[in-house]
Amino acid sequence: MRDAVHSIIVAFSEILRWQSIKVILISGILVTAFWAGVGFLSWDFLISFSSKIIEYVPFTMVRANGAKMLSIFLWFQLVLVTFALIYAFFGNFILRAMDKQSYSKFTLITIAVSAFFWMVVWFFAGDLIYKEFLKLLTWLPFETIEKGVAFLIALYIIYSAIIVTLLFIASIFSEPLIKMVRARHFMEHEVVKTNIFASIKYTIKDSIIFIGLSILAFPLIFVPVLNLLVQVLLWIWLYKDTISHDALYLSSKKPNEAILKEHRGAIYFISFVAVLFNFLPVLNIFSPFFAEIAIYYYIKGVSYDNS
Repeated sequence: MRDAVHSIIVAFSEILRWQSIKVILISGILVTAFWAGVGFLSWDFLISFSSKIIEYVPFTMVRANGAKMLSIFLWFQLVLVTFALIYAFFGNFILRAMDKQSYSKFTLITIAVSAFFWMVVWFFAGDLIYKEFLKLLTWLPFETIEKGVAFLIALYIIYSAIIVTLLFIASIFSEPLIKMVRARHFMEHEVVKTNIFASIKYTIKDSIIFIGLSILAFPLIFVPVLNLLVQVLLWIWLYKDTISHDALYLSSKKPNEAILKEHRGAIYFISFVAVLFNFLPVLNIFSPFFAEIAIYYYIKGVSYDNS
């Protein structure tokens, strides 16, 4: 487990480098813009699809889940608004006082601190906020609640699509990403290119399985606690299976799958840490790239120790 924690620390330091941040932000912006466009064109279908599912759910469950989703949505918005306000008032001063590397780190730290601040607020006042939303939804007609919850579900679908697509991109282009890590931490080892297609095959297979399982588990979105648990477990499995095979195939010409089984506890732990990024706005685009670096560093490290 100590090696896993060290790999996480290395991955944090790597994604805070300006070169990494630039690549990740460009990828995140392009993917987000793409799915925003898809969402805009298919918005009526998404709302209709969500509304049809809501019709089969008891009103009390829709109202309770709607209040919870509104609470989470408000938290996301407050994190983004806090971040925007900090830069609106202090952005020019910060930009003049720091170089690109420090400015990039400060940006990510500011987002993280904003998220942490509102997490503390929600920890103490979350129940009150939820109850107030519940009261609001009690007063509103069912049709209004149905449209509101359908709107949030449509956003959830688009958000999930962004995460999966970013993981897909991080996996497919993991070889140049890992080269940057190797250059600083494994100078004597080359990144293996001969197994890239085998790695991509795993990425495609895992993505299809994940989408299928997500569709099957979609009705659970209306079950409190269970919906969050299922989503986290699905994300962890996707990260663990996809990225661990990326790391294995890029680190050895003759990959030994026994390494993944032997160290699956550490790989699951790293995947869990990476998945936590998905619950933070903006930082979610760093999640798959962080996982790629951390798991590669860990697999390469244990492979080197055993060689």
